[in-house]
Amino acid sequence: MKTLTLRPGKERSLLRHHPWVFQGSIAKGGADPGETVRVVSAEGRFLAWAAFSPTSTIRARAWSFDEAERIDAAFFARRAARAVALRARLAVASNGVRLVHGEADGLPGLIVDRYGDLLSAQFLSAGTERWRDTLVQALCEATGLSKVYERSDSGVRALEGLEPRTGWLSGAPGDPTEVPLQENGWTLSVDVAGGHKTGYYLDQRENRGRFAQWVRQFGCRTVLNCYAYTGGFSVAALAGGAEHVTSVDSSAPALARAVAHVQANGFSADRHTAADADVNGYLRQALKAGQSFDAIVLDPPKFAPTAAHAERAARAYKDINRLALKLLAPGGLLLTFSCSGGIGAELFHKIVAGAAMDAEVDGALIARLEGAPDHPTTLCFPEGEYLKGLAILKQ
Repeated sequence: MKTLTLRPGKERSLLRHHPWVFQGSIAKGGADPGETVRVVSAEGRFLAWAAFSPTSTIRARAWSFDEAERIDAAFFARRAARAVALRARLAVASNGVRLVHGEADGLPGLIVDRYGDLLSAQFLSAGTERWRDTLVQALCEATGLSKVYERSDSGVRALEGLEPRTGWLSGAPGDPTEVPLQENGWTLSVDVAGGHKTGYYLDQRENRGRFAQWVRQFGCRTVLNCYAYTGGFSVAALAGGAEHVTSVDSSAPALARAVAHVQANGFSADRHTAADADVNGYLRQALKAGQSFDAIVLDPPKFAPTAAHAERAARAYKDINRLALKLLAPGGLLLTFSCSGGIGAELFHKIVAGAAMDAEVDGALIARLEGAPDHPTTLCFPEGEYLKGLAILKQ
Protein backbone atom coordinates (compact mmCIF):
# COMPACT_ATOMS: atom_id res chain seq x y z
CA MET A 1 0.00 0.00 0.00
CA LYS A 2 1.44 3.38 -1.02
CA THR A 3 1.65 6.09 1.62
CA LEU A 4 1.10 9.85 1.67
CA THR A 5 2.93 11.59 4.48
CA LEU A 6 1.60 15.00 5.48
CA ARG A 7 3.58 18.04 6.54
CA PRO A 8 3.69 18.78 10.27
CA GLY A 9 0.43 20.26 11.52
CA LYS A 10 -1.52 19.38 8.35
CA GLU A 11 -3.33 16.43 9.91
CA ARG A 12 -5.90 18.53 11.80
CA SER A 13 -8.61 18.47 9.12
CA LEU A 14 -8.40 14.69 8.72
CA LEU A 15 -8.58 14.26 12.48
CA ARG A 16 -11.89 16.16 12.25
CA HIS A 17 -12.89 13.70 9.49
CA HIS A 18 -12.84 16.30 6.74
CA PRO A 19 -12.28 14.22 3.58
CA TRP A 20 -9.97 16.45 1.52
CA VAL A 21 -6.16 16.50 1.42
CA PHE A 22 -4.74 19.42 -0.53
CA GLN A 23 -1.55 19.36 -2.55
CA GLY A 24 0.27 21.76 -0.23
CA SER A 25 -0.37 19.52 2.78
CA ILE A 26 1.67 16.60 1.44
CA ALA A 27 5.33 16.17 2.35
CA LYS A 28 5.95 13.10 0.25
CA GLY A 29 4.28 10.20 -1.51
CA GLY A 30 2.19 9.57 -4.59
CA ALA A 31 0.28 6.95 -6.54
CA ASP A 32 -1.55 6.24 -9.75
CA PRO A 33 -4.84 8.08 -10.50
CA GLY A 34 -7.57 6.82 -8.18
CA GLU A 35 -5.30 4.39 -6.35
CA THR A 36 -6.01 3.93 -2.66
CA VAL A 37 -3.28 5.32 -0.44
CA ARG A 38 -2.59 5.28 3.27
CA VAL A 39 -2.47 8.84 4.62
CA VAL A 40 -0.31 9.39 7.70
CA SER A 41 0.79 12.35 9.79
CA ALA A 42 4.37 13.63 9.85
CA GLU A 43 4.89 11.37 12.87
CA GLY A 44 3.54 8.31 11.01
CA ARG A 45 0.10 8.20 12.66
CA PHE A 46 -2.63 6.66 10.49
CA LEU A 47 -5.22 9.23 9.38
CA ALA A 48 -7.23 7.84 6.46
CA TRP A 49 -7.53 5.62 3.42
CA ALA A 50 -7.91 7.92 0.42
CA ALA A 51 -8.09 7.98 -3.38
CA PHE A 52 -5.09 9.73 -4.94
CA SER A 53 -5.47 12.28 -7.74
CA PRO A 54 -2.13 13.38 -9.22
CA THR A 55 -3.51 16.38 -11.17
CA SER A 56 -6.03 17.92 -8.78
CA THR A 57 -5.27 20.49 -6.10
CA ILE A 58 -7.38 18.21 -3.90
CA ARG A 59 -4.68 15.58 -4.10
CA ALA A 60 -6.52 12.91 -2.12
CA ARG A 61 -10.12 12.25 -1.04
CA ALA A 62 -10.73 10.10 2.01
CA TRP A 63 -12.75 6.92 1.69
CA SER A 64 -12.49 5.95 5.35
CA PHE A 65 -10.90 7.03 8.63
CA ASP A 66 -10.98 3.49 10.04
CA GLU A 67 -7.56 1.83 9.79
CA ALA A 68 -9.15 -1.64 9.99
CA GLU A 69 -11.37 -1.02 6.97
CA ARG A 70 -10.43 -2.35 3.54
CA ILE A 71 -11.31 -0.40 0.40
CA ASP A 72 -12.74 -3.16 -1.78
CA ALA A 73 -15.97 -4.21 -3.46
CA ALA A 74 -17.59 -5.02 -0.11
CA PHE A 75 -16.75 -1.52 1.15
CA PHE A 76 -18.53 0.13 -1.80
CA ALA A 77 -21.50 -2.22 -1.45
CA ARG A 78 -21.87 -1.11 2.18
CA ARG A 79 -21.60 2.58 1.31
CA ALA A 80 -24.15 2.31 -1.51
CA ALA A 81 -26.57 0.38 0.69
CA ARG A 82 -26.21 2.95 3.48
CA ALA A 83 -26.91 5.85 1.12
CA VAL A 84 -30.00 4.18 -0.33
CA ALA A 85 -31.27 3.29 3.16
CA LEU A 86 -31.01 6.93 4.26
CA ARG A 87 -33.21 8.04 1.35
CA ALA A 88 -35.75 5.35 2.23
CA ARG A 89 -35.93 6.81 5.75
CA LEU A 90 -36.43 10.31 4.32
CA ALA A 91 -39.48 9.04 2.38
CA VAL A 92 -39.15 11.59 -0.44
CA ALA A 93 -42.55 12.13 -2.09
CA SER A 94 -41.22 11.91 -5.62
CA ASN A 95 -39.86 9.32 -8.04
CA GLY A 96 -36.86 11.61 -8.51
CA VAL A 97 -34.39 11.23 -5.61
CA ARG A 98 -30.71 12.02 -4.99
CA LEU A 99 -29.35 8.64 -3.84
CA VAL A 100 -25.63 9.45 -3.52
CA HIS A 101 -24.38 12.93 -2.68
CA GLY A 102 -20.61 12.61 -2.87
CA GLU A 103 -18.71 13.29 0.33
CA ALA A 104 -21.92 13.42 2.38
CA ASP A 105 -22.40 9.70 1.68
CA GLY A 106 -18.74 8.75 2.07
CA LEU A 107 -18.27 8.45 -1.70
CA PRO A 108 -16.32 11.58 -2.75
CA GLY A 109 -16.84 12.49 -6.38
CA LEU A 110 -19.92 10.32 -6.97
CA ILE A 111 -23.36 11.76 -7.69
CA VAL A 112 -26.29 9.44 -8.34
CA ASP A 113 -29.92 10.44 -8.95
CA ARG A 114 -32.79 8.04 -9.33
CA TYR A 115 -35.48 8.90 -11.88
CA GLY A 116 -38.16 6.22 -11.80
CA ASP A 117 -36.50 2.93 -12.73
CA LEU A 118 -33.31 4.57 -14.01
CA LEU A 119 -30.13 5.73 -12.28
CA SER A 120 -28.20 8.70 -13.62
CA ALA A 121 -24.61 8.83 -12.33
CA GLN A 122 -21.67 11.21 -12.42
CA PHE A 123 -18.15 9.94 -11.68
CA LEU A 124 -16.28 13.18 -10.97
CA SER A 125 -13.07 12.08 -9.24
CA ALA A 126 -10.10 9.84 -10.01
CA GLY A 127 -11.17 7.52 -7.19
CA THR A 128 -14.72 6.95 -8.42
CA GLU A 129 -13.41 6.59 -11.95
CA ARG A 130 -11.08 3.79 -10.89
CA TRP A 131 -13.92 1.98 -9.06
CA ARG A 132 -16.62 2.78 -11.61
CA ASP A 133 -17.65 -0.79 -12.53
CA THR A 134 -17.66 -1.85 -8.89
CA LEU A 135 -19.79 1.16 -7.95
CA VAL A 136 -22.29 0.47 -10.73
CA GLN A 137 -22.71 -3.10 -9.48
CA ALA A 138 -23.10 -1.89 -5.89
CA LEU A 139 -25.75 0.66 -6.91
CA CYS A 140 -27.74 -1.89 -8.88
CA GLU A 141 -27.66 -4.32 -5.96
CA ALA A 142 -28.66 -1.63 -3.44
CA THR A 143 -31.60 -0.36 -5.50
CA GLY A 144 -32.71 -3.49 -7.36
CA LEU A 145 -32.51 -1.50 -10.61
CA SER A 146 -30.64 -2.49 -13.75
CA LYS A 147 -30.48 0.70 -15.85
CA VAL A 148 -27.62 3.12 -15.19
CA TYR A 149 -26.85 6.08 -17.46
CA GLU A 150 -23.55 7.93 -17.09
CA ARG A 151 -23.43 11.74 -17.18
CA SER A 152 -19.74 12.24 -16.45
CA ASP A 153 -19.55 15.33 -18.67
CA SER A 154 -18.96 17.97 -15.99
CA GLY A 155 -15.96 20.26 -16.36
CA VAL A 156 -14.87 19.13 -12.88
CA ARG A 157 -13.49 15.95 -14.45
CA ALA A 158 -10.83 17.95 -16.27
CA LEU A 159 -9.37 18.99 -12.91
CA GLU A 160 -8.94 15.29 -12.17
CA GLY A 161 -7.25 14.64 -15.52
CA LEU A 162 -10.34 12.83 -16.82
CA GLU A 163 -12.08 13.09 -20.17
CA PRO A 164 -15.86 13.64 -20.33
CA ARG A 165 -17.96 10.53 -20.91
CA THR A 166 -21.67 9.79 -21.27
CA GLY A 167 -23.78 6.77 -22.20
CA TRP A 168 -25.31 3.59 -20.83
CA LEU A 169 -23.29 1.74 -18.21
CA SER A 170 -26.01 -0.81 -17.54
CA GLY A 171 -29.03 -1.27 -19.76
CA ALA A 172 -29.68 -1.53 -23.48
CA PRO A 173 -28.41 1.21 -25.84
CA GLY A 174 -31.93 1.57 -27.21
CA ASP A 175 -33.56 2.18 -23.83
CA PRO A 176 -35.35 5.56 -23.59
CA THR A 177 -33.46 8.26 -21.72
CA GLU A 178 -36.59 10.34 -21.04
CA VAL A 179 -38.37 9.50 -17.81
CA PRO A 180 -41.70 10.76 -16.34
CA LEU A 181 -41.18 12.61 -13.07
CA GLN A 182 -43.71 13.18 -10.30
CA GLU A 183 -43.02 16.05 -7.90
CA ASN A 184 -45.33 17.81 -5.44
CA GLY A 185 -48.27 16.31 -7.28
CA TRP A 186 -47.14 17.73 -10.63
CA THR A 187 -46.28 15.82 -13.81
CA LEU A 188 -42.85 16.63 -15.19
CA SER A 189 -40.24 14.82 -17.28
CA VAL A 190 -36.49 14.52 -17.45
CA ASP A 191 -34.07 13.53 -20.20
CA VAL A 192 -31.01 12.05 -18.51
CA ALA A 193 -29.03 12.18 -21.75
CA GLY A 194 -29.65 15.82 -22.65
CA GLY A 195 -30.59 17.62 -19.43
CA HIS A 196 -28.33 19.62 -17.13
CA LYS A 197 -26.25 17.77 -14.52
CA THR A 198 -27.86 14.31 -14.18
CA GLY A 199 -30.93 15.59 -16.04
CA TYR A 200 -32.78 17.78 -13.55
CA TYR A 201 -32.36 19.92 -10.42
CA LEU A 202 -33.81 17.73 -7.69
CA ASP A 203 -32.23 19.93 -5.01
CA GLN A 204 -34.97 22.56 -5.53
CA ARG A 205 -37.89 20.13 -5.07
CA GLU A 206 -38.99 21.37 -1.64
CA ASN A 207 -38.38 25.01 -2.57
CA ARG A 208 -40.66 24.65 -5.58
CA GLY A 209 -43.34 23.23 -3.30
CA ARG A 210 -42.97 26.12 -0.85
CA PHE A 211 -43.07 28.62 -3.69
CA ALA A 212 -46.45 27.29 -4.84
CA GLN A 213 -47.78 27.76 -1.30
CA TRP A 214 -46.41 31.31 -1.05
CA VAL A 215 -47.80 32.32 -4.43
CA ARG A 216 -51.24 31.33 -3.17
CA GLN A 217 -50.74 32.81 0.31
CA PHE A 218 -49.55 36.20 -0.93
CA GLY A 219 -51.86 36.40 -3.95
CA CYS A 220 -49.11 36.64 -6.57
CA ARG A 221 -50.87 37.06 -9.92
CA THR A 222 -47.88 37.71 -12.21
CA VAL A 223 -44.67 35.72 -11.86
CA LEU A 224 -41.27 35.99 -13.54
CA ASN A 225 -39.14 32.83 -13.45
CA CYS A 226 -35.54 33.64 -14.41
CA TYR A 227 -33.08 30.93 -15.48
CA ALA A 228 -36.24 28.85 -15.75
CA TYR A 229 -34.65 25.74 -17.28
CA THR A 230 -37.56 23.30 -17.85
CA GLY A 231 -40.05 25.35 -15.84
CA GLY A 232 -40.25 23.68 -12.43
CA PHE A 233 -40.84 26.98 -10.63
CA SER A 234 -43.21 28.06 -13.42
CA VAL A 235 -45.43 25.02 -12.89
CA ALA A 236 -45.24 25.67 -9.14
CA ALA A 237 -46.44 29.26 -9.63
CA LEU A 238 -49.36 28.18 -11.81
CA ALA A 239 -50.25 25.47 -9.31
CA GLY A 240 -50.27 28.19 -6.66
CA GLY A 241 -52.85 30.18 -8.59
CA ALA A 242 -50.75 32.67 -10.55
CA GLU A 243 -52.66 34.19 -13.47
CA HIS A 244 -49.61 34.44 -15.71
CA VAL A 245 -45.99 33.22 -15.57
CA THR A 246 -43.09 34.26 -17.77
CA SER A 247 -40.21 31.76 -18.05
CA VAL A 248 -36.88 33.24 -19.16
CA ASP A 249 -33.95 31.09 -20.25
CA SER A 250 -31.30 31.15 -22.97
CA SER A 251 -31.89 27.48 -23.90
CA ALA A 252 -34.62 26.90 -26.48
CA PRO A 253 -34.81 23.12 -25.80
CA ALA A 254 -35.23 23.74 -22.06
CA LEU A 255 -38.00 26.28 -22.72
CA ALA A 256 -39.74 23.85 -25.06
CA ARG A 257 -39.85 21.33 -22.23
CA ALA A 258 -41.12 24.06 -19.88
CA VAL A 259 -44.01 24.72 -22.29
CA ALA A 260 -44.73 20.98 -22.39
CA HIS A 261 -44.71 20.83 -18.57
CA VAL A 262 -47.25 23.65 -18.35
CA GLN A 263 -49.54 21.82 -20.75
CA ALA A 264 -49.00 18.43 -19.07
CA ASN A 265 -50.32 19.86 -15.80
CA GLY A 266 -53.52 21.15 -17.41
CA PHE A 267 -52.73 24.87 -17.42
CA SER A 268 -53.89 27.00 -20.33
CA ALA A 269 -51.13 28.01 -22.74
CA ASP A 270 -52.17 31.67 -22.54
CA ARG A 271 -51.17 31.73 -18.87
CA HIS A 272 -47.51 31.10 -19.73
CA THR A 273 -44.93 32.91 -21.85
CA ALA A 274 -41.56 31.35 -22.71
CA ALA A 275 -38.89 33.97 -23.42
CA ASP A 276 -35.65 32.80 -25.05
CA ALA A 277 -33.37 35.55 -23.78
CA ASP A 278 -30.39 36.50 -21.64
CA VAL A 279 -31.78 37.09 -18.16
CA ASN A 280 -29.76 40.20 -17.40
CA GLY A 281 -30.83 41.82 -20.66
CA TYR A 282 -34.44 40.76 -20.16
CA LEU A 283 -34.56 42.31 -16.68
CA ARG A 284 -33.18 45.61 -17.99
CA GLN A 285 -35.67 45.73 -20.87
CA ALA A 286 -38.57 44.91 -18.55
CA LEU A 287 -37.52 47.69 -16.20
CA LYS A 288 -37.24 50.15 -19.08
CA ALA A 289 -40.71 49.13 -20.27
CA GLY A 290 -42.17 49.85 -16.81
CA GLN A 291 -43.18 46.27 -16.10
CA SER A 292 -43.61 44.83 -12.63
CA PHE A 293 -44.22 41.36 -11.19
CA ASP A 294 -45.83 40.05 -8.01
CA ALA A 295 -43.19 37.32 -7.65
CA ILE A 296 -39.75 36.75 -9.16
CA VAL A 297 -37.50 33.68 -8.99
CA LEU A 298 -33.74 34.02 -9.56
CA ASP A 299 -32.09 30.60 -9.80
CA PRO A 300 -28.91 31.28 -11.82
CA PRO A 301 -26.16 28.84 -12.74
CA LYS A 302 -22.96 28.65 -10.71
CA PHE A 303 -21.31 32.09 -10.91
CA ALA A 304 -18.45 31.20 -8.50
CA PRO A 305 -17.22 27.59 -8.68
CA THR A 306 -14.51 28.39 -6.10
CA ALA A 307 -13.78 31.12 -3.56
CA ALA A 308 -11.28 32.60 -6.03
CA HIS A 309 -14.19 33.61 -8.25
CA ALA A 310 -16.25 35.09 -5.41
CA GLU A 311 -15.57 38.79 -6.05
CA ARG A 312 -16.58 38.68 -9.71
CA ALA A 313 -19.56 36.48 -8.91
CA ALA A 314 -20.69 38.84 -6.15
CA ARG A 315 -21.03 41.64 -8.70
CA ALA A 316 -23.13 39.43 -10.97
CA TYR A 317 -25.41 38.31 -8.14
CA LYS A 318 -25.80 41.87 -6.91
CA ASP A 319 -26.74 43.16 -10.34
CA ILE A 320 -29.51 40.67 -11.06
CA ASN A 321 -30.94 41.02 -7.54
CA ARG A 322 -30.94 44.81 -7.83
CA LEU A 323 -32.87 44.63 -11.09
CA ALA A 324 -35.29 42.04 -9.71
CA LEU A 325 -36.01 44.12 -6.59
CA LYS A 326 -36.74 47.14 -8.78
CA LEU A 327 -39.12 45.07 -10.95
CA LEU A 328 -40.91 43.58 -7.98
CA ALA A 329 -44.24 45.14 -7.08
CA PRO A 330 -44.65 46.48 -3.51
CA GLY A 331 -45.40 43.52 -1.27
CA GLY A 332 -44.07 41.17 -3.95
CA LEU A 333 -42.11 37.97 -3.32
CA LEU A 334 -38.50 37.35 -4.38
CA LEU A 335 -36.92 33.90 -4.26
CA THR A 336 -33.22 34.29 -4.93
CA PHE A 337 -30.59 31.54 -4.95
CA SER A 338 -26.90 30.84 -5.31
CA CYS A 339 -25.52 27.38 -6.04
CA SER A 340 -21.92 28.64 -6.01
CA GLY A 341 -19.66 26.82 -3.58
CA GLY A 342 -17.46 29.92 -3.45
CA ILE A 343 -20.31 32.06 -2.06
CA GLY A 344 -21.29 31.21 1.51
CA ALA A 345 -24.74 31.84 2.99
CA GLU A 346 -23.58 34.87 5.00
CA LEU A 347 -21.88 36.46 1.99
CA PHE A 348 -24.92 35.81 -0.20
CA HIS A 349 -27.14 37.56 2.33
CA LYS A 350 -24.78 40.57 2.30
CA ILE A 351 -24.82 40.65 -1.50
CA VAL A 352 -28.62 40.70 -1.65
CA ALA A 353 -28.72 43.34 1.10
CA GLY A 354 -26.35 45.46 -0.98
CA ALA A 355 -28.59 45.00 -4.00
CA ALA A 356 -31.56 46.22 -1.94
CA MET A 357 -29.64 49.33 -0.90
CA ASP A 358 -28.76 50.09 -4.52
CA ALA A 359 -32.39 49.54 -5.52
CA GLU A 360 -33.46 51.82 -2.63
CA VAL A 361 -35.88 49.24 -1.25
CA ASP A 362 -36.13 47.04 1.79
CA GLY A 363 -37.63 43.61 2.32
CA ALA A 364 -38.72 41.20 5.01
CA LEU A 365 -36.73 37.96 5.01
CA ILE A 366 -39.39 35.29 5.52
CA ALA A 367 -37.22 32.20 5.02
CA ARG A 368 -33.71 30.97 4.37
CA LEU A 369 -33.73 28.22 1.79
CA GLU A 370 -31.40 25.28 1.14
CA GLY A 371 -31.19 22.08 -0.86
CA ALA A 372 -33.62 19.21 -0.47
CA PRO A 373 -32.94 16.78 2.42
CA ASP A 374 -31.82 14.02 0.06
CA HIS A 375 -28.85 16.35 -0.73
CA PRO A 376 -27.47 16.30 2.84
CA THR A 377 -24.73 18.41 4.35
CA THR A 378 -22.71 16.60 7.01
CA LEU A 379 -21.28 18.12 10.16
CA CYS A 380 -17.72 17.27 9.10
CA PHE A 381 -18.05 18.57 5.53
CA PRO A 382 -19.78 21.99 5.55
CA GLU A 383 -18.57 22.65 1.99
CA GLY A 384 -21.38 20.36 0.88
CA GLU A 385 -23.88 23.14 1.59
CA TYR A 386 -23.67 24.61 -1.90
CA LEU A 387 -27.29 25.74 -2.45
CA LYS A 388 -28.51 28.68 -0.43
CA GLY A 389 -31.48 30.95 -0.96
CA LEU A 390 -33.58 33.74 0.51
CA ALA A 391 -37.33 34.31 0.35
CA ILE A 392 -38.04 38.04 0.65
CA LEU A 393 -41.21 40.10 0.72
CA LYS A 394 -40.58 43.58 -0.66
CA GLN A 395 -41.65 46.35 1.69
